[in-house]
Amino acid sequence: MNLKQRIDQDIKQAMLSKNKEELTALRGIKSLILLAETEKGGGDGLTSETEMKILTKSAKQRKESAELFRKEGRTDLAEKEEFELDVINRYLPEQMSEEEIRAVLEKIIQDTGASQPSDMGKVMGRATGQLAGKADGKTIAGLVKQMLAS
Repeated sequence: MNLKQRIDQDIKQAMLSKNKEELTALRGIKSLILLAETEKGGGDGLTSETEMKILTKSAKQRKESAELFRKEGRTDLAEKEEFELDVINRYLPEQMSEEEIRAVLEKIIQDTGASQPSDMGKVMGRATGQLAGKADGKTIAGLVKQMLAS
């Protein structure tokens, strides 16, 4: 069952249980998927990789919005964004721990022969592809920078 079908099924369940907040969040995700499908080149449906990119981007936006709302003292809006983030996270793969990311990066650094900060581009290209959806890009970049500096 692909992501769109799972979301459709969950929308029906949320409608039956009259869970308005979850229904709104699920419809938001479905809207993003439908939008991506109707864009140029999205004709045959989306690949699971594209679906993960959409969800990851949406999760990042929700997280940043929630942080901003908390800073501004708008806890009501922050809680709404955090709830939607929780719903999105159900469909994302489990995030890797820092130790797991570091192990993958060590192998990539070894394979590419990177040894100095100027080699960061080589490592990041491979790392973002390999860790897509499993780790945050900011975390990956920070670890790569730290590992190449030492």
